[in-house]
Amino acid sequence: MNLKKSGFSTRAIHSGEKSSENGPMITPIYQTAPFTFKDAAHGARLMSGKEKGYVYSRGLNPTTEVFEEKIADLEGGEAALSQASGMAAISAAILTSVKAGDHIITDEVLYGGTYDLFVDLAKFGVKVSFVDTSELNSVENAILPQTKLVFLETPANPTMKLTDIKAVSDIAHEKGAQVVVDNTYMTPYFQQPLSLGADVVVHSATKYLNGHGDTIGGVIVGSSEFISAARHTAKNIGGALSPFNAWLITRGMKTLAVRMDKHNSNALEVARFLEGHDRVARVIYPGLSNFPQKVLAGKQMKGNGGMIALVLKKTSDVPLFLNALKLCTLAVSLGETATLVQHPATMTHAVIPVEKRLRYGIVDELVRISVGLEDADDIISDVDKALEP
Repeated sequence: MNLKKSGFSTRAIHSGEKSSENGPMITPIYQTAPFTFKDAAHGARLMSGKEKGYVYSRGLNPTTEVFEEKIADLEGGEAALSQASGMAAISAAILTSVKAGDHIITDEVLYGGTYDLFVDLAKFGVKVSFVDTSELNSVENAILPQTKLVFLETPANPTMKLTDIKAVSDIAHEKGAQVVVDNTYMTPYFQQPLSLGADVVVHSATKYLNGHGDTIGGVIVGSSEFISAARHTAKNIGGALSPFNAWLITRGMKTLAVRMDKHNSNALEVARFLEGHDRVARVIYPGLSNFPQKVLAGKQMKGNGGMIALVLKKTSDVPLFLNALKLCTLAVSLGETATLVQHPATMTHAVIPVEKRLRYGIVDELVRISVGLEDADDIISDVDKALEP
């Protein structure tokens, strides 16, 4: 059967899987570090790269290979490289793309760990410009002869700001730069950056791809050439994904479409409820009619996702709200079965200097909600009671 012509859920279940007559239905966990050689010549061929095969799980493992082939198919890429975490994937992708003396353009609004990585790159002679990539003029004006990469999240974590992937890719490619998009929020079910012109996609597979909050992982998707180079870089860094974690993520991906539809419908109900609450100043969610980038959302996204940015009217209400939640869980991370609520200014984005954070829209009153798979009425009831004076 030609899976390339099959639907998303069919490919999420079957792509990459290695089936054989009377073999295991589920991909085994190859929990091993080294693999044996048939003989000395075989080992020499594998080690030199003249023959493809398994040598050591830091480089390639049959279980992680299934995950890589599955996500590459779903994202529309030629190949993928799994990593031990989302930050390991981002780091490997960046270090594959630039060297000392090069220049990177990135959006102002990023996950705190990603922001911190870009700040640290100055130590290695890489210049980074933080701009508002949703404003195309800002991207064009920031490009230098040394610009090799444009990096962005869309929607941005945690403000939900969108960037036009196709437009930014066109600008970057005209100047010879690559575009890397963090697609963690949307997943390939709702957004496929490579089809819009991006060169590389990264994910924190910890989040929606796995979907159950029980493992950490990351992945890079792109051309075979880029992934081959990234695999060399990543092997030397050592951020390999364990076979067991790869197995958990692969299992989670088989229900990705079902889960994302539920996250999407729940988030819309919660956002609509919060929109009319008297203690809420603003709700930022692509599914709402007043979302400022509604046209762009419809153009490059097939759904609205499960993430909500909620701005309360008073800063003093934030800890009261967070501490009063009973069903919803106060925790960082996102994309799990449970609804997770956290305060970016003091948690995931606390590393960003206050003056910059406020300028980027990550205000003290902002709360991030990762809407889970519980019954929407129960989520709403819990949030409503927590917002009571």
